[in-house]
Amino acid sequence: MCGITGAIWTDPHRAVDAPTLRKMTDVIRHRGPDDAGEYSTEFHLRPPYEPMPGVALGFRRLSIIDLEGGHQPMSNEDGSVWVVFNGEIYNFPTLRRRLEGAGHTFRTNSDTETIAHLYEDEGLDFVQHLNGMFAIAIWDSRRRRLVLTRDRIGQKPLVYRHEPGRLLFASELKSLLQVPDVPRDINLGAIDEYLTYQYIPHPKTIFAGIRKLPPGHLAIYEDDKLDVRPYWEPDLNAAIEVNPSEAAERLVELMTSSVEMRMRSDVPLGAFLSGGVDSSLIVALMQQKSEQPIKTFTIGFPIAEYDETSYARQVATHLGTEHEELRVSPDGVSILPKLVWNFDEPFSDSSAIPTWYVSEMTRRHVTVALSGDGGDELFAGYPRYKAVWMADQIDRLGPIRSLLAAPAWQRLPGSRQKSFARRFKRFSEFLGKTPQRRYLEWIAIFNETRRATLYRDDFVEQLPNSDPFSFLGNAWGRAGSRDVVTGASLADLTTYLPCDLMTKVDIASMAHSLEVRQPFLDHRVVEYATALPLSLKFRRGQGKLLLRKAFGHLLPAAIWNRRKMGFGVPLDHWFRSELRELTHDTLLDESARIGSYFRRDTVEQLVTEHESKQFDHAYRLWSLLVLELWLREWCS
Repeated sequence: MCGITGAIWTDPHRAVDAPTLRKMTDVIRHRGPDDAGEYSTEFHLRPPYEPMPGVALGFRRLSIIDLEGGHQPMSNEDGSVWVVFNGEIYNFPTLRRRLEGAGHTFRTNSDTETIAHLYEDEGLDFVQHLNGMFAIAIWDSRRRRLVLTRDRIGQKPLVYRHEPGRLLFASELKSLLQVPDVPRDINLGAIDEYLTYQYIPHPKTIFAGIRKLPPGHLAIYEDDKLDVRPYWEPDLNAAIEVNPSEAAERLVELMTSSVEMRMRSDVPLGAFLSGGVDSSLIVALMQQKSEQPIKTFTIGFPIAEYDETSYARQVATHLGTEHEELRVSPDGVSILPKLVWNFDEPFSDSSAIPTWYVSEMTRRHVTVALSGDGGDELFAGYPRYKAVWMADQIDRLGPIRSLLAAPAWQRLPGSRQKSFARRFKRFSEFLGKTPQRRYLEWIAIFNETRRATLYRDDFVEQLPNSDPFSFLGNAWGRAGSRDVVTGASLADLTTYLPCDLMTKVDIASMAHSLEVRQPFLDHRVVEYATALPLSLKFRRGQGKLLLRKAFGHLLPAAIWNRRKMGFGVPLDHWFRSELRELTHDTLLDESARIGSYFRRDTVEQLVTEHESKQFDHAYRLWSLLVLELWLREWCS
């Protein structure tokens, strides 16, 4: 696991010199504290040939595979192809044997060198052969082109800025901001989408001139032109016909293979263990493949409704793991500045806080950890899918739907974040909408009505003529005529999973130089799971049916039957206690940066209503607080 950065330019006035490249590389040192490397060539003319672009490649390494020989940037035999690469290619031993049979000579045991030789043989199709998580940059001097690519699910990040005469790229935004002439103009449309989703959807970033390469895409820079194109997307529109026993058998094969591939490491390895089904299942499969007890790590909190340590302990005892548990009192005041700096752009998923703590603890013991991310999206495990299903059932009932959607239900008290009343109020509020729009309203931090109340008129006038709903709506539309639960879960797979969960895990883990691998996100598992009919995954509000059929014997019944808790922190309490002073000093300050966009009286109303327990605005206040602190950190 590493950090990459670099540039290619055809305008000599836009050259990235050695000191700038060093700054771009050093600022992401946390992604790779073990080693650093650089490669650069100057722009030059070679009459009568075409001009040769200038190139700069920077690299920070976290040593995982081939500790002695994995230095980057790395080239092929004759130095015509250079690679910098962040991630892991799990099937590289198989690829290497094939390439050696084709006559390629290897100098190292690194997966990076496999990429260089594979590109020589396959050209742009090389990426189709990779099983892994990756962000890759390839400089091809013969074709005078730079190739960027990102893994299919978006586990590893890659951002870029294309301008006349130059392309810049990096693992993190902060690296691009080290280039002196890169502007920091705010993308106002991104703010609108951030307040909707709690993250900024790809391909946008918070900066107007910088973009994210979407998952499953290639970007080819040649002759000062940039061509961004998809190389992979699962077919979400059709379900296969398979009986439950055959489906379970095939899933066992795929998941066992995926876990085994992701256990290859030349450094200590362990796993996150929350005590939920997904992480517990990954640990169970790891323990089957290990002769030694797997090291497992759990974070605990002093508030019972957010603490899962007892479940994790039960799983660890059942499987015989070497278990580490840390109970912490999360401090929202002290951790906020760290999150704001590390995440580079506004990101307000509060589960980044426990993810930060568990990554910090895990890194003290191991360098690689496996996690259960992806199980909920692939096998319909989120509680909100039950709400989607229930609403669909109510849609068929006519008059009862109108009764449940009545405004009177909104007067029910519901101040606690996880209370039944709060969930029912939200459920009833959105029954009158289409399934897709209803789902966005269900997951949105600020829905359309609340954003309209919050925004200043002059800010609205500057917003682009676009609807944040289109990001989710387009993803849902790719599921075609499939049922609403499948539509919601597959939309999450291509929106929420890469933009929120993978961003959260990547940034929080790499801030502590920890590599996290997700076996559920092997593209073979993804392609199979997305094609399965809903009846194998979900029935009468209960999800993960196929996981239970395939792996039910591996875990205690109490783990399969427990209520899903999520991975959260007590924001509602914090805004009435430890975050109260910070909130007043920032959001309600006369000089607050968000005052350029939002109505002060609306912000004050949100604070007042939350502190008086009239409404639970915790997630909205957290989003505003993160945005305000981000503006102060990055736009001063």
